[in-house]
Formats: sequence, structure tokens, C-alpha cells
Amino acid sequence: MCHLVDKAGLADQIEVDSAGTGAWHVGEKADARARATAKARGFRLTSRARQVNRDDFDRFDYMIAMDNINHAELLRMAPSAAMRERVFLFRSFDPESADGAEVPDPYYGGDSGFEDVFDICEAACRGLLEYLRHQHELG
Repeated sequence: MCHLVDKAGLADQIEVDSAGTGAWHVGEKADARARATAKARGFRLTSRARQVNRDDFDRFDYMIAMDNINHAELLRMAPSAAMRERVFLFRSFDPESADGAEVPDPYYGGDSGFEDVFDICEAACRGLLEYLRHQHELG
């Protein structure tokens, strides 16, 4: 998403962050296979894993989950009904995805699993960027 936001010239208007609902990988870099896949596509994954916290609901306008389990957890964590309305399932931004489609876990799909997930995420990111442009009248 950062790569697409940068290419669109919207980095000064859209802040992107990533966090998990669990603490399993806090402080770790992205999986080496994910980093290699990103590098082959012309960008780098440099962030370190962190866990979502309640302050994120105040800091960000959108909370986006990759799968239904994390979606439900974000809804549970949201401090208010209004903030629950900011929680979305990631693939809902991809018009080619079925309702309720999840991003599969690439860890068990071998090297091609990461390629497939990057394709899925790129489609959802493109849709999300268009959604943000429309919703917030961005250039």
C-alpha cells in the first residue's frame, strides 16, 4: 500500500501502518519470503511487527483486517460503535473478490503462496486507494 500511495503522490495525505492483533511476532521483520517477493516487485518491506492497541482507533481512520478472525478481534477491541464502523475486511476493497473473501495465510503455501498473496493484496490495495481517493476527494 505504501508503494502505491507513494506512486500516486499521496504520501503526504495517507498514512499507512501495519499491526497484528496478536503479539507472536512483535519486533520481528517480515518473513524472508515476503521480503524477497516484495524486492522482486520493486519495493522493500522495512517495518517491524507490532501489535494493535486501542490508541490505534484514535490514530487511524480505517482499521483493515486480512481475515475474519482478525476482523472480529478488531471489532471486539473497538472502543465504540462509531469506531467499529471503521473496521473493514481487506478484500472488500477488491471488486473482483467475493463477499467475505479473506487473504489466505502464505506461510503454508511455499514460495508461490507469497506470490499469490501479494497479487491478492495488490488488488485490494488498488481498490482501497481508489476508495480513499473517492471518499476523501484526494488527487
